[in-house]
Amino acid sequence: MQQPFLDNELVTESFTNKQLNLHDYLLIISPSEDVQQKITEIKKQFSIEVDCPAALHGKPQITLLRFLQMEMMERKIITKMKLLIEAASSFQIVIDGFGSFPSHTIYVNIITKNNIINLVKSLKPLQPLVKLDKWNKGHFITEPHITIAKKLLPFQYEKGWNKYMHENFKASFMVNEILLLKRQINNKNFSVVTQFVLLNKVAPTVTQNALLFL
Repeated sequence: MQQPFLDNELVTESFTNKQLNLHDYLLIISPSEDVQQKITEIKKQFSIEVDCPAALHGKPQITLLRFLQMEMMERKIITKMKLLIEAASSFQIVIDGFGSFPSHTIYVNIITKNNIINLVKSLKPLQPLVKLDKWNKGHFITEPHITIAKKLLPFQYEKGWNKYMHENFKASFMVNEILLLKRQINNKNFSVVTQFVLLNKVAPTVTQNALLFL
């Protein structure tokens, strides 16, 4: 799967980032604290075993939407997001093992994807608001996952996948809120803009394996 997405050179041909006050936005699901800790430990182990320091970067998360937009649009986007997201019910995410996007990314495998996919589909009315121009239209994630390491070199991917395709890792957590993050262009760190609280009603899971974790 191609990774997003932003060609800042195209954006800045006519305008500077300062003039546009551009921000990079992420809409994410953050795993529960205990699951985050477990995945962070896996990322640390991966970085050592595969000689991949980049695996240490980035907190474990599930990205739903990424887009580049002017900050002046933020309030309007948040208002629309709130209506769409807070109409959705809380749901459970179940993790089982690992997966990969050959030949560059290894991730934690989510086996209860339907609720996430349906949530992302429900966000499509946001497209006109998150479209900056014809090059930057907003990237709606179609394959939910939690990245262990990405942009791997061929030898890193081969070594890592040969090991982790056989590794056993199971976990689960409830999704009760969605976070919107942002950072200024050329800034490495994201900050939380706001959180959206889901309805206090559990959506049904559809994967039989999920029953093991209820």
